[in-house]
Amino acid sequence: MIQIEIDNGSGFCFGVTTAIKKAEEELSAGKTLYCLGDIVHNGMEVERLHARGLVTINHEQLKDLHDVKVLLRAHGEPPETYETARRNRIEIIDATCPVVLQLQRRIKRQFDSKPQAQIVIFGKNGHAEVLGLVGQTESRAIVIEKFEDVRHLDFNRDIYLYSQTTKSLEEFHRIIEYIQSHIASGATFKSFDTICRQVANRMPNISGFASKHEVILFVSGHKSSNGKVLYGECKRVNPNSYHIERAEEIDMHWFQGVRTVGICGATSTPKWLMEECRDYIINHLAF
Repeated sequence: MIQIEIDNGSGFCFGVTTAIKKAEEELSAGKTLYCLGDIVHNGMEVERLHARGLVTINHEQLKDLHDVKVLLRAHGEPPETYETARRNRIEIIDATCPVVLQLQRRIKRQFDSKPQAQIVIFGKNGHAEVLGLVGQTESRAIVIEKFEDVRHLDFNRDIYLYSQTTKSLEEFHRIIEYIQSHIASGATFKSFDTICRQVANRMPNISGFASKHEVILFVSGHKSSNGKVLYGECKRVNPNSYHIERAEEIDMHWFQGVRTVGICGATSTPKWLMEECRDYIINHLAF
């Protein structure tokens, strides 16, 4: 008989939980609620909330809305979004994660005090959180996606380095070391560790979990940045790790001769979805 364990440390982080709770409160009151972008990078959870009446819109559609309620998800938004809402008399339900909000404020303060310096953000270009961070600098911040990009910075000018909250701590430290060894003597370099510990601490936890089982099912939306990082760690520790978005993607051949299966996920993966995957395996083993 196969033993299946769901990782207790996986599932929604605080920011995502708050955003979904705020959405559910509005929807349960029978009100129309718009959400700017997918509320979470998980297709199944987005579908569940759409069925309850949540309407996902993009920034272009936001400009055409007036006198409605719009939820801002945990990733945060640039100042222009708030300006559009004010102009169109849109009521904002702000579910920006407190960690992201604090980071936005820090970057804005730094930019306002030294606009000529290079504000560098280690993050994914085009990611919702990163767009919100870059927006604090009148779009002047430099985004570096990977360690190799650090070589394109101007080491003769001041550098202030920040990170998207869900990036790899290890890679961030490599970038810091490289800048420290290349910065010109007359230039200032300061780095700010802005990686969310709720996410960073999941790396060692998920590593230990992946090593405990013969097969790992990593459940997360394919758009989730955090999911890609955590799945990469699972795969490194346990080559028998599979990234799926929904139960229907499970291949029962993965479990032939297997005694233990671990199910885990990203900060954007709902617990109910991991449970659904567990139940799918149990139900299909019966045949």
